[in-house]
Amino acid sequence: MNEPLVSIITPTFNDKKTILATIDSVISQTYQNWELLVIDDCSEIEYQSFLKTIISIKDHRIKIIQRVWNGGAAVTRNRGIEVAQGDFIAFLDADDLWKKNKLEVQISTMLKNHWPLSHTSYNTFKEVGVTIGLRKAKLKSEYKDCLGKNPIGCLTAIYNCKELGKIYMPNISKRQDLGLWLRILKITPFAYGIDECLAEYRLGNPKSISGNKINAIKYQWRLYREIEKLSTLKSFNSLLKYLFIRF
Repeated sequence: MNEPLVSIITPTFNDKKTILATIDSVISQTYQNWELLVIDDCSEIEYQSFLKTIISIKDHRIKIIQRVWNGGAAVTRNRGIEVAQGDFIAFLDADDLWKKNKLEVQISTMLKNHWPLSHTSYNTFKEVGVTIGLRKAKLKSEYKDCLGKNPIGCLTAIYNCKELGKIYMPNISKRQDLGLWLRILKITPFAYGIDECLAEYRLGNPKSISGNKINAIKYQWRLYREIEKLSTLKSFNSLLKYLFIRF
């Protein structure tokens, strides 16, 4: 049986220090039928030239999509989804890494079990080779589970767009990946986790948007009210659950 094509979405913005390791972790995959869509979100000219030069000699399966204005993570990832040719869509940010058997294990498991959405366990790190902790995948999650906590690491997620169709992230500065899982879980009842560490997530600056607790709460609330259209009461209850789990 021919391997289905996997489209890997990698948004980037001036990630010169990290993107080569990310690309190499894709090239080293034991699973061969993939396309890597590197979507540059209007980086500096120097970085754009660097990216084109490096990718031109790396692998013919890598494609650059150049954006002409900076739109943020959701817009950039959605551009990748729009042009993706694969049966499956996967996500890998330009500072994260995959284990070499990631796609092989995950795609074979999804095909065997007819899973439309899956994710895996992953390590966290700040320096390559120095693991900080393990985030274990929850084996089965449904819509209501994801309202209180995002159980799916974006760098590990894959969905079957041949079965589900192309589903896009909501255009919000933060929590857009969770918004996508919630959209998918309105179509299919469960996301399935593989309890095997197949990726590595680079921890960022704690002062960044991803590490700011006030911003995190604000965007979580916006996700409930503006994206999911939950009632004020349900949004408040979901936020309390989120705060209890996180803090």
